[in-house]
Amino acid sequence: MSNSKKFDLEERTARFGEDVIEFAKKVTKNELNLIFTAIVKKSRSNEK
Repeated sequence: MSNSKKFDLEERTARFGEDVIEFAKKVTKNELNLIFTAIVKKSRSNEK
């Protein structure tokens, strides 16, 4: 991977993390709980 692509990936990953934090600040705890529950259920549905 070239240095410019590596930097771009790191920058996009950092920006994504910042966006997730900002999103989490805007939604209620109940909404977050529903989202996290859905994510956990989905991740477990692929277990073998």
